[in-house]
Amino acid sequence: MQRIAHGRRKKDVKRNLWLRCYCELRASALVRRACMALLIALLTFMGPHVRVLESLAATEPPPEGGVLPEMSLPAPVNSADRDYLGLKGKGSFRIPEIKADLVIVEIFSMYCPYCQQEAPNVNKLFEVIQKRAGLKDKVKIIGIGAGNTEYEVNLFKDRYKVPFPLLPDPDYSLHEILGQVRTPYFIAIKINSDGSHKVIYSQLSSFGDPEDFLQLLLKRSNIRGGA
Repeated sequence: MQRIAHGRRKKDVKRNLWLRCYCELRASALVRRACMALLIALLTFMGPHVRVLESLAATEPPPEGGVLPEMSLPAPVNSADRDYLGLKGKGSFRIPEIKADLVIVEIFSMYCPYCQQEAPNVNKLFEVIQKRAGLKDKVKIIGIGAGNTEYEVNLFKDRYKVPFPLLPDPDYSLHEILGQVRTPYFIAIKINSDGSHKVIYSQLSSFGDPEDFLQLLLKRSNIRGGA
């Protein structure tokens, strides 16, 4: 009798173990199905948004003869910089909204040694423009610090005595929209009276002599140089 009872207990244990394993496997399968359904739902919902984000990241910089991609820049914190650009609000702005006929954009990074070497040359370009009474209100310069915070662009501005506005781009969002270019990269934009614009210069690295570079941009934009 003891052997029979022992045998039954062993069968009961085996049956319980089998039922437990079966339940756990079934529960795991249900969990997997639920996760898969959730994943599909998320992909379905996020699909259009992912495509929008992908479309914002350009693979090439703005071409000469083309236009800038749609993007908004943070307005300078410094009121003098906002006045220089002709901006009234403290929010975001678009480059064609700058009060100028020609805007020169430098994409830089405070950690880029070539940007550091080019800083005095860009400062000289600013000085040349400002000395010409007929140009200082027509030609403006801004810098976009790729991957740089407000603190970092201000550090670069102070260290190299940059006289024009530098804007932070800490998450590389503007840098991606502009084609993830290497630095320093220069883009010049002719702004028309009707608000339209055209890229007239888009090149990597130093632009060379500031006087010659300015003359090139004035010729391409059909702007008369001041005395």
